[in-house]
Amino acid sequence: MGTHFILVGLLFICGLCLGQECRRELLVNVDFNGADIKSLWSPDAEHCQYLCTQHPTCLFFSFLRPDWTQDKRQFFCYLKATPSGRPKHQLPILGITSGFSLKPCYPDPQPCLPRVYHHTVFHGRDYKFLFTADHEECQRACTHDPDCQFFDFVKTDFPHERFRYKCHLRFSWNIPRIPIIIRSASRISGFSQRIQHTQNFGTGHQTLKACEGKLFPHTNIPGFDIDILPAVSPEHCQTFCSVRPLCTYFSYISHTFKCYLKSNPHQMARTAAAGITSGLPTRFCQPNNNWIKKTYVGIDFPHSDIRNFITDGVESCQRTCTEDPSCQYFSIVSKRHCFLKRVITMPFLVHIHKEAHRVAGFSLRNCPYKELESKHQSY
Repeated sequence: MGTHFILVGLLFICGLCLGQECRRELLVNVDFNGADIKSLWSPDAEHCQYLCTQHPTCLFFSFLRPDWTQDKRQFFCYLKATPSGRPKHQLPILGITSGFSLKPCYPDPQPCLPRVYHHTVFHGRDYKFLFTADHEECQRACTHDPDCQFFDFVKTDFPHERFRYKCHLRFSWNIPRIPIIIRSASRISGFSQRIQHTQNFGTGHQTLKACEGKLFPHTNIPGFDIDILPAVSPEHCQTFCSVRPLCTYFSYISHTFKCYLKSNPHQMARTAAAGITSGLPTRFCQPNNNWIKKTYVGIDFPHSDIRNFITDGVESCQRTCTEDPSCQYFSIVSKRHCFLKRVITMPFLVHIHKEAHRVAGFSLRNCPYKELESKHQSY
């Protein structure tokens, strides 16, 4: 309970720093015209509001609903910001809902998204297909699969009979991905100590066995790339491979900070290569998270700042990041100027469109028990 109040207090302070009040209300048929910083796909205004809340600089947003008719931009979520923290323009326009970031409102870093969306398709990274009796069973399958963040279900009236009842389980990154990593002599970077990658596969009361994972120094595994991500170390890259359900092994190039995730369950051909470390993901064990505890001298994680301040050293900067629920990682300049940072980690949709005979929705893993048992809302 004491920890809860500390976290709430820190978020309150952060909200004051942003000069914002907590504004949860949604403004229906109102457009905050201009001031766009990014556009993302979103199924509704509530999801769009969470995207704005998790984006490091977004202060307010406008969402183009499914009933938007002026063009084909339905499901567009426009993240916005101004120096004053307030929208420059508020225009009455049908089909748009606008609102404000929940950063000053003590937001849940892992929001519950219980709603299902009829006549809607969520596109993303498919990794598993199965057949279920209905969309509720498909959502339960997604909820109990630790790799699934959202799903898509083909209804019984779908024109092609052989695809009816098909449930698509889809993956989205739920751990922070640093957009850019560069070398900089005056910088030191690191991670919040609250970020811990844990294998969650329903072991009940069993204790997860610790594991180191397997690395192959001076080794490349060419081909079969499914993702390329910035990573600060081979162990960081290994974490990405462990989280990505289709990743069978990886190769990490140290001088470019590039992490190549690969998928080939049939063979693994290794070749000698200087400056490259390859390895295998950890499965069904508690992975070694020592890479999170380290600080990285001469490394900068630029951009994605949520706030900055003068501090008395690297340990103090890392401690402040760890204590701030919004902070995921940090960089400090000349051991004095601390920059706290974050990126979006909630389900990230590649594309959304309307289509009859389909139902889409999210995993309920982050929802309270009462949400799991309640009747789902729908369009």
